[in-house]
Amino acid sequence: MKRKKIIKYVLLSLLVVIAAAAAYIYKEYNRTHRDTAKLKADYNLPAATLIREFETDQQSANKKYWDKVINVQGQVKEFARDEKGFISLALGDTSSMSSVRCSIDSLHTKEAGSIKKGDQLAVKGICSGFNADELLGSDVILVRAVVNKKNK
Repeated sequence: MKRKKIIKYVLLSLLVVIAAAAAYIYKEYNRTHRDTAKLKADYNLPAATLIREFETDQQSANKKYWDKVINVQGQVKEFARDEKGFISLALGDTSSMSSVRCSIDSLHTKEAGSIKKGDQLAVKGICSGFNADELLGSDVILVRAVVNKKNK
């Protein structure tokens, strides 16, 4: 009788653990990213300032900006739409090779469709790193970016 009770509790415990694991896996599998347009910017600065911070001290800039929501203002240097309709743009000074590269969130491609090279605008995105290249210019990378109409 005692042995049956132990087996019963072990099986019940195992069932609870399996159910909890299944619920966690389901939740993670169906997880979506938060809409960047609804997030408050942690930092608000011009593109040239952001680039300069990364070029002068990349390590401290990474600690400061990595995975943070940044609102960047600047002039559109490049605008590209690929064959799948995804939009990317580069902000910064046209006399410099360095820029802030923004991958527009697929939920907001319609809003960014009217952007032209030379436009002054603000883009809000999540900083995902920095590519340093002395010959081709350095790039600060923003992902899931949106054109920020509120400029906040």
